[in-house]
Amino acid sequence: MTDAFHIDVPHTDGTLAVIALSGEFDVATAPAVRARALDLIAAGHPDLVADLADVTFCDSSGLGTLIGIWRCAKDANGSLTLATIPERLDRLLSVTGMDAFVPAYPCTRTALLARQDNRFTA
Repeated sequence: MTDAFHIDVPHTDGTLAVIALSGEFDVATAPAVRARALDLIAAGHPDLVADLADVTFCDSSGLGTLIGIWRCAKDANGSLTLATIPERLDRLLSVTGMDAFVPAYPCTRTALLARQDNRFTA
């Protein structure tokens, strides 16, 4: 049985938006995540913070979706930042090298503060 999957947008402010995911981020749910992220970018929020605290599973489709969102955000002069990454997903990001080009923070609040303070370049 799969975990119910949810996409929430608990915060938007100027160019920033938080997209919070919960449940299994896989081939079945990745298209919805991509669509929601692209909608946010099109609505003027190209700087995305993905809160992954409640992601229980992520396969290659989920990882590919994050890379695609990062590219789309960059094309819109924005960025993708990850927050509250579960340990199992953090390892996947490290093994694939994604952690080298997508900044990550221990919590969403820290990621938002860093983005607002322009303390990173993405």
